[in-house]
Amino acid sequence: MYIDFLITVFEKNIEKDALVWEDKVYNYQWLLDHLYYWQERIKSEKINQGAAAILEADFSPNSVALFLALIEAGCMLVPLTSSVETKKPEFIKIAQGEVSFSIDNNDNVKITKLPNSANHEFYQKLRTIKHPGLVLFTSGSTGYPKAAVHDFTKLLEKFKVKRHSLRTINFLLFDHWGGLNTLFYTLSNAGTIITVKDRSPDEVCKSIEKYKVALLPTSPTFLNILLLSEAYKRYDLSSLKMISYGTEPMPLNTLKQLKKIFPTTKFIQTYGLIELGVLRSKSKSYDSLWVKVGGEGFDTRIVNGVLQIKARSAMLGYLNAPSPFTEDGWFDTGDSVEVDGEYIKILGRKSEIINVGGEKVYPAEVESVIQEMYNVAEVTVYGEKNPIIGNIVCAKVNLLDNEDNKKFIIRLKEYCREKLKNYKVPIKVIIVDKKQHSNRFKKIRKLN
Repeated sequence: MYIDFLITVFEKNIEKDALVWEDKVYNYQWLLDHLYYWQERIKSEKINQGAAAILEADFSPNSVALFLALIEAGCMLVPLTSSVETKKPEFIKIAQGEVSFSIDNNDNVKITKLPNSANHEFYQKLRTIKHPGLVLFTSGSTGYPKAAVHDFTKLLEKFKVKRHSLRTINFLLFDHWGGLNTLFYTLSNAGTIITVKDRSPDEVCKSIEKYKVALLPTSPTFLNILLLSEAYKRYDLSSLKMISYGTEPMPLNTLKQLKKIFPTTKFIQTYGLIELGVLRSKSKSYDSLWVKVGGEGFDTRIVNGVLQIKARSAMLGYLNAPSPFTEDGWFDTGDSVEVDGEYIKILGRKSEIINVGGEKVYPAEVESVIQEMYNVAEVTVYGEKNPIIGNIVCAKVNLLDNEDNKKFIIRLKEYCREKLKNYKVPIKVIIVDKKQHSNRFKKIRKLN
């Protein structure tokens, strides 16, 4: 009953390709058959409505069919991928997982009953109204990961509106709303999900060429790595109609380079949060960072330069943290923004602002300038305490090729002085070898 609208789409498109996995194509008839199989299996395993179900998987035929069956069974779904492998025991405990479905690399499913009792008040509330739930963990980039609990029926509402049917690479991860949002958008419009063995530039580009992919949802960090790898030169990417990007600020120079390389491809800036879902968005232009966000079910306001959102699809709350909502129901995103009429430009997290002698420095602005430089692969800008001016601007840089570190640091500071005000120029520069992005291809800002 919860996914009747999806089943109707599947039934009308049984011969169409639903999913490509390990270079094998699965149509909507296959997906329907296995959805029904898993519904019966869930009943035979005596997994009751409202059970907290851990789904350890990545995108695969069985993971998609099982995911849909667990929704229809009214379970509390907790997807976890190998990107959080070391944290899985802790996350399963926080989520009070009662049963685990673990899917291996061959798409085989192992079912394990767990010794937990899912009795959190949010679970009880969802059971009372007989709605399925979804638990997603935040990345914890600014602290301890939090478990956000959603009423899944509210998240599914937006997918009942018909959109374009597209062949899409599901680049974003299975345990993040960005990845699930792409999955449900594609399936609800009888599109095709293309999975990739790994999320390297060559593997992604090879899949785009082979399967005539039209949409690539990804992150600015991956797009920068794609530019540096020059993988786009080695494959025919002419089928690519749209590239959507989000999860972190996009360097303007990166966007401009991408537009030169993909002149006929539309670039769409997206905005979403694990706590709220993905908002509708419209960029001022395809080479602009100014974007209008909101749409049906979302209201926005700016308070002290920070974006706040009220959403019908907002989570119930966190399993392991206090409510982040204001008394009147608004969620403080923590994102500092500039405003131009109906459009906003996201400057970065308020918590990441570097205060230099009373002046504000946004790391993304400085990173964008440094990223323009020759021989820069990745850069992360952050602040360090200083007894005189409060903080100083620091930068960690990965180089593409070997270069004398002292000469590079001099070159970086000179370049920044030409482009930035003096207080924004990094005082401390460290050359590093370790990658500066997570498995989600999002910049790591925590300093270890």
